[in-house]
Amino acid sequence: MASSARQQAAENLADHEAPVELVNRCLEGDESAWREFVDRYERSVFGLCLRMLGHRQDAEDIAQDSLVRAIRNLHTWDHTRSIMPWLMTITANRCRTAIQRRRKGPTATDFPIEPTGEHPVDTDDIAEEVSLALQCLRDEYRECFILFYQQELGCAEISEIMECPVGTVKTWLHRARHELAEHLSRRGISADRFTPSPVTGEAD
Repeated sequence: MASSARQQAAENLADHEAPVELVNRCLEGDESAWREFVDRYERSVFGLCLRMLGHRQDAEDIAQDSLVRAIRNLHTWDHTRSIMPWLMTITANRCRTAIQRRRKGPTATDFPIEPTGEHPVDTDDIAEEVSLALQCLRDEYRECFILFYQQELGCAEISEIMECPVGTVKTWLHRARHELAEHLSRRGISADRFTPSPVTGEAD
């Protein structure tokens, strides 16, 4: 599990680098560059969709739509800035639209939870419980929590994506952690802290 976490951290770091050459090739109509762009970012995009929507098929559809929209609008990306907040903004907007449509008409998680107590809890059970708990949060709390812990974005980047002040982001993160801990406690699981990654420790 430790090596998997290191691998994810390395991928997240790579994803935050500005791929100017790749984007330029996409803008020139290079189809191989389009495929490379999708291969590079589909995991992050799908991860956000899955955790926001809580349904795999919906997540796959919205992730594909988000990537297509991103490629079509690459000319609007400011290459002097990280591409991830820009891409996550597109993805989050598509997810919000899907949630609104769903209202008109549980999945595994990588979030770092440290269960305590006399009786050990199976890791898969914890993952399922957290996924269920996330779906009980208000939309903005859930989105903020996912962007911070799973996508490893900073509070300033999240505030840009969610179009709200940094202070609001920190408040939402605090409330999300609190409500998740309460939910897990009612289910007999102790989750006294959610450990942020070194990249995003600013929310503490």
